[in-house]
Amino acid sequence: MNKFPDSAIDSVIDAVTIKAYLETEYRIYSATPFTLKVGMACPILAELHKTHAVTESAFITACNPFSTILSETDNVARHTELEQLLTQRGFVFFQGIGKHPTDNWPGEPGFLVFGIGLEAARVLARQLEQNAIIWNTADAIPQLILLR
Repeated sequence: MNKFPDSAIDSVIDAVTIKAYLETEYRIYSATPFTLKVGMACPILAELHKTHAVTESAFITACNPFSTILSETDNVARHTELEQLLTQRGFVFFQGIGKHPTDNWPGEPGFLVFGIGLEAARVLARQLEQNAIIWNTADAIPQLILLR
């Protein structure tokens, strides 16, 4: 079972939402598709870090800011803008989707961004009005990072 991050103590994000983030599966569409789960080592991610000569990555979405469900059209536009921004900044990234395995919340497309530093990932996600990111370091054990 995933442990609530220490930052949850001071967070304005409700416990139900945090629990959902911890349980969500972050499916990554690479040549060999794989799934990130908070707190569970991901050998494929570790290999991709080596392949891309990085020690960190983050899964970031632009959809449904502050957990407010937007229309599909609005989410597609936000996702496309994020993709263009990542491309302009020269990041290597893979498309993915965060989807809870059992609840009815719609899956949220996002990107696994290689080589982005933690602070840069936080700043970007805050600009996108997100509650959290999934952060990965050299150990390839995804962590939930709350932003509010």
